[in-house]
Amino acid sequence: MSDRFLAYGTSSYQYFVDGLCGFEPFERGQMTRHVFPDGERYQRLTAPVRGRDVIVVGGTVSDQETLELYDLAYGLVQYGVDTLAIVAPYYGYSTMERAVRPGEVITGKTRAMLLSSIPRARICNEILMVDLHTEGIMHYFEGSIRPYHIYAKRLIADIIRGLPDSSDIVLASTDAGRAKWVETLANELGVDAAFVYKRRLSGKETQIRGINADVRGRHVVVYDDMIRTGGSLIKAGQAYRDAGAAKLTAVATHGVLPGDSLERIRQAALFDRVVTTDTHPRAKSLFQEDEHGFFYVYSIIPDVADFLEKRADFNAEGLVNE
Repeated sequence: MSDRFLAYGTSSYQYFVDGLCGFEPFERGQMTRHVFPDGERYQRLTAPVRGRDVIVVGGTVSDQETLELYDLAYGLVQYGVDTLAIVAPYYGYSTMERAVRPGEVITGKTRAMLLSSIPRARICNEILMVDLHTEGIMHYFEGSIRPYHIYAKRLIADIIRGLPDSSDIVLASTDAGRAKWVETLANELGVDAAFVYKRRLSGKETQIRGINADVRGRHVVVYDDMIRTGGSLIKAGQAYRDAGAAKLTAVATHGVLPGDSLERIRQAALFDRVVTTDTHPRAKSLFQEDEHGFFYVYSIIPDVADFLEKRADFNAEGLVNE
């Protein structure tokens, strides 16, 4: 039996599977798929998987993506894989991790429960997620599935060190909610940290009240775990610019960026560039389409591949000891 991992992926994460298979321990799993005119999906494994260790890459980036991931992972278990490791580079609905108002559905939890319901492979089921919006998501997985949380801190630090004019950086956050993470990374980089104070005016509107650090004449790098529509990023960027920042760069792990979000950020004329990783397929496609040299994407795939390989060694030792 081969000691290499079979790697599968949902339709939108084929680029991630391609990247993983550039590393020696991984080989692409064979399957066919197509979509019927009525929207129903067809998936078929075209090579045996019994007794193999399998990686499935997919995210909860949409309801369709979630079900495609679920169906594929379920099918692999039914056909006899030894281990199943789901790699969810971007875990959607991670901001819906608790009910703020009565009656709200905690979708971050229901997605975790859905993936927890996949039958157990012969040895174990695991799920790996990157830079969760809140670590509480980890505790929503139940049953035999084992969750792992991968931090992109090393890659983010390398991105920041490699920025032009990185000698006088202030690492900043869009709000106090990410301040602790930003402060920790700033200490590792040996730079100053800053964050903005907000006041919520309504369910959807906030007002920035102040900044906790002097950023006059400095290069401010604004970090957030994700950029969605860019509204919070633009507001924070304007606050730092009003406070005297000489240059602004936006860095995030997850580039969700639906619709014209990236263009809105560019037209705000606050940031010299936006940089994300390739955890979300939208970031990958936008990077390929960018004509302005404004949007940059760095790959988290080597870090994920390294984690998967080291985790496999650890688990193998554990099983021997048992």
